Amino acid sequence: MNIHEYQAKEIFRSHGIPVPPGRIARTPEEAEALAREYGGTVVVKAQVHAGGRGKAGGVKLAESPSEARAAAERILGMQIKGLTVGQVLVTPSADIASEAYVGIAMDRGSQSSVVMVSAEGGIDIEEVAATNPAAIHKLSLYADPQLARQAAKIILQLYEAYLAVGATLAEINPLITSGEEEVLAIDAKMNIDDNALFNLPEVEAMRDAEAEDPAERKAREAGLSYIKLDGDVGCCVNGAGLAMATMDLVKHYGGSPANFLDIGGSSSPDKVVAALEIITADPNVRSILFNIFGGITRCDDVANGIVEATRRIDIDIPIAIRLTGTNEDEAVEILREHGFAAMTDMEDVVQRAVELASEPAA
Repeated sequence: MNIHEYQAKEIFRSHGIPVPPGRIARTPEEAEALAREYGGTVVVKAQVHAGGRGKAGGVKLAESPSEARAAAERILGMQIKGLTVGQVLVTPSADIASEAYVGIAMDRGSQSSVVMVSAEGGIDIEEVAATNPAAIHKLSLYADPQLARQAAKIILQLYEAYLAVGATLAEINPLITSGEEEVLAIDAKMNIDDNALFNLPEVEAMRDAEAEDPAERKAREAGLSYIKLDGDVGCCVNGAGLAMATMDLVKHYGGSPANFLDIGGSSSPDKVVAALEIITADPNVRSILFNIFGGITRCDDVANGIVEATRRIDIDIPIAIRLTGTNEDEAVEILREHGFAAMTDMEDVVQRAVELASEPAA
């Protein structure tokens, strides 16, 4: 689960991390009033689950309440990476002497959490990693002993916050030193492990469903695992391992997967319908690939889901289907009666899906 910057700052603040004040505005008038309350120069920042807000025009400096209002008017309603901005954070501007990056993330390779630091703060850490990887793991910025002590304390507090809410990522970018020789976290980002939320109702309550990608929200509500990718072969598979193998085969045969979508080990027809609704909503999808190996999953449930989906929604995208395993014969008969054919070989169905995606649109 992603949370907004202002929510991450609330968590940081509760763990003692020095964070400047700031409040949410949902209208230009509210932004103007907050700027007047804070006095001086403020920053108006889009609250949306997407990176690159500054580059997209979603972060504006305002030197007066009227400028804050104008900035909010420009930012509210704008699209950043396909997501609509519905609220902005208004916060006093900071006197920045220097910037750094500090982050803690789950490293599945080492099966542990790792701390990442860089003296190149204030820009995307992915950009730093790509263009100047040697800049990560350094914190030469904090040569001053007083600043080093403050920074060390903040890193420990960041780790405490990371553990407390079951986070997979906690970032401060930038962590700044001010002209008054204070170290402050003026930006905040946290991603929360969904598997930790059952025991953290106060964190679950931070979920902003309206700010989520519509397809990802629909998948979560339907109990599906879904990640959008950039290809044109829509994949619907049962089991994460088989889904990964399927995407590898799509690439092997010259195609490009449009998504990772795992319908799970026990699939009702309704879950299959939801999966097809998600896949067909992606305008890049040119073919749909079902790859089902029925163990716990019943192939006839999947077949009924495919049939029901074609009744509910207008699907004009070609479908390649492989069903093998539990109730396979019944599934093949259900599909045959409704004009679908099913394959049994995984490589054959992947090749067919790739071919269908490359054919000219009707």
